[in-house]
Amino acid sequence: MEFKDYMKKFNKLMEPYIPPKPWNPVEEALYKPLDLFNTPKEEAEELRFKAIKYAFKHHYENNSFYKKFCKENNVSPDDIKSMDDLIKIPFLEDKFFKDYPSGKEFALWLANIYTGDLPNVVIEKRNPSFEDVINAFNKAGMVIAYSSGTSGRHTVIPRSKRTWMRTQYAMAKTAVTMLYPFPFWADNGYAQWLMSNPFKTNIFAGKIGEVVYHLIKNPDCAIDRPVTAEIVRQAMTGGIKSALIRYVMKRENKKTMNKLANWLIKMDKEKNYAAMLGAPFLLHFAMNKLEEDGITLNLEERGAIITGGGWKIYEYERMPVEKFRKRANEILGIPEENILDLYAMVEGNGYMIHCPEEHNLHIPQTYYHPLVLDSNGEPVGEGEEGRYAFLDALSDSYPSFIITGDNVKLVGECGCGRTTITLDAEVRRAGGEEMRGCAEEMRKMLAVDLSGKND
Repeated sequence: MEFKDYMKKFNKLMEPYIPPKPWNPVEEALYKPLDLFNTPKEEAEELRFKAIKYAFKHHYENNSFYKKFCKENNVSPDDIKSMDDLIKIPFLEDKFFKDYPSGKEFALWLANIYTGDLPNVVIEKRNPSFEDVINAFNKAGMVIAYSSGTSGRHTVIPRSKRTWMRTQYAMAKTAVTMLYPFPFWADNGYAQWLMSNPFKTNIFAGKIGEVVYHLIKNPDCAIDRPVTAEIVRQAMTGGIKSALIRYVMKRENKKTMNKLANWLIKMDKEKNYAAMLGAPFLLHFAMNKLEEDGITLNLEERGAIITGGGWKIYEYERMPVEKFRKRANEILGIPEENILDLYAMVEGNGYMIHCPEEHNLHIPQTYYHPLVLDSNGEPVGEGEEGRYAFLDALSDSYPSFIITGDNVKLVGECGCGRTTITLDAEVRRAGGEEMRGCAEEMRKMLAVDLSGKND
C-alpha cells in the first residue's frame, strides 16, 4: 500500500478524533500534514508558527493567571511576529503542575489554571480525596490525568475533551507514520498495551492507551486492574510494606508475565499481526520467561514494538535501548526496524519517536517547537546539552509552554532523510530533579516481584 493510501486509511479510522473543517491554525498543523516528520521545512515552519501564535493568543486572552504571568514578563501576542520571537513566550516550569493544595482547594487550583470556561463540576464529598476531585472533573466532561515522580507527588494536567482528542490522535499518527507499512487495523491485528488498563485509571501513561483500543481490532492490556493515585504514590515512595499485599502482588505479577509470554506464543503460532506498546521492562520479563522455557519466536514483520517511559529494569539496572532491540530481535524474531522508542511526557502533547533507519528521536515540528536552554534560559546550539523546553500548540485547556526537568541535546537532521530535527536518543534527568517516567511508575508498582528480587 502506498504511504498516501495508508494514511488515508488511518484518517478514515480516526474520523471521530478529527474535527470538521474549517480548521483553525492548530488543527491545520496537526491534521493537514500527511507526515508530521517529513513535511517540507518551509511548510512545517509556517504551520508551526501560526499554530503556536494562535495557541499563545488563546491562553493569553482566556487564562487569567497566565495573562498575569505574561504581563509580569512584558510579553503579549503582539510581540510574536516571527519564528525568532517564539523564545519570548513565557514558559512554565514543569514543577508548577505539581504545586497544588489538597481537598476542595485542589479543585479551585484546577479551575484557576484552566484556560476558558469550565464545565459544571460537582464535588459531592465534604472532604474529597485527590482521586475524588479528578473523577468529578472527568465526570463533567474533562480528562484530568496525572503522572508522578519518586516523591509520589503527582503532576496533574487538565485537558479538555478537544485537547484529549488531539493528543490521542497525535500519538496514534506518530506511531502509524513511523511504522509504515505495519497494518495496525488488520482484521488479524492484535495489540498489547503494556501499561495499565486505560479505562481503569487516571494515570496519563495508561489512559492515553484509549486510542489503541480504537485503532486496533483486537486490543488487550498487560495490567487489567484499577490503578489509583494512592497505589502509584505508595509504589513510588516505597510505601507498600504489608507482607500480605506483597505476596498477593507477587502472584499477580507472575501471572501477568506468563499471560504476556503465552500471548506472544499464540501470535506467532496463529501468524497474527502483533503490536506491543508501552513499558519495555514488561516485555523484558516476558522474554526472560520465553528464554527460560527455551522458546524463540519468528514474528518477523508481523511484529512491532513501540516502547516508552523509561528503561530501568531493576532499581539499579538500566537496559540500553540498543540491547533491548537486539534481544527482542533474537527472541521474538521482530526486525530491529520495527522496534522503536518514544519520548513524551504528561505535560505536553508532542511525541518524539525513533525512525526505523537510524533510531534517532524525531520531533513533530508542524505543531511543536523544541528548545534546549542553558542555565540562564538562553537557547544553546546543536550538540550542546541543556534543559529541554517546548512550545506545544495542541493544548487549548492549559498553557503547554514548558521547561522540563530533562537534559537533552538537539542533533539536527537525521541520516534517514526526514525533514525534522532530532533529539539525541539519550535523555537524562537534570541534576536535582526527581526520577520520573510512565514506565517507572509501572515498574515501581510491579517491583514486588517480577524477577525473584525485591528492589
